[in-house]
Amino acid sequence: MSRRTQADRTAATRAALIAAGRTLFAEQGYAAVATETLVREAGVSRGALYHQFGDKTELFAEVLADVEASVTQRLVAVMPSDGDDDLVAVMLRAMDAWFEACESPEVQQIVLIDGPSVLGWARWRAICQPHVLGLIEFVLAKAATDGVLLPLQVKPLAHILLAIADEAALYLNAAPDRSAARREIAQIVETMVRALVVP
Repeated sequence: MSRRTQADRTAATRAALIAAGRTLFAEQGYAAVATETLVREAGVSRGALYHQFGDKTELFAEVLADVEASVTQRLVAVMPSDGDDDLVAVMLRAMDAWFEACESPEVQQIVLIDGPSVLGWARWRAICQPHVLGLIEFVLAKAATDGVLLPLQVKPLAHILLAIADEAALYLNAAPDRSAARREIAQIVETMVRALVVP
């Protein structure tokens, strides 16, 4: 019983720190958030942060994974459940859901801006691998198996498509007319994805 209580306490501490990190890193950016601010917001001690995560960077890595998991859930929710093989429609729905997710400061600041700069590209992508990047690979692999995708290597293609999605989100966020920018991006993405489909 005592072990379970300790496990519960540990889980609650981690959850509180991750929740505080999501809020503060999204609002202020990684560099501007002091460790003291994090532990105060989470309602835990500095020692608890170091015990659970080691340092602020490791907490940030967990926060990034948490945000990525949330975004992936949003993308999965728009995927067809009826086995629809229309790769273009699937990718366009996913891109639209991605843009909706990118309206959140969490995604803009934590995933797109601070993620690669704080953790480095290799670790940033390693954290993304089981989440959004993994989902793209899964969709492409299914399309390849079904004979819908041109004979291309799925892994590098997934990285390229994710890079396009990331850059499109940053472009969209900075656009003076976001509605027009979104329509323009959708047209470009549709053209590109159609070029990947077996005629």
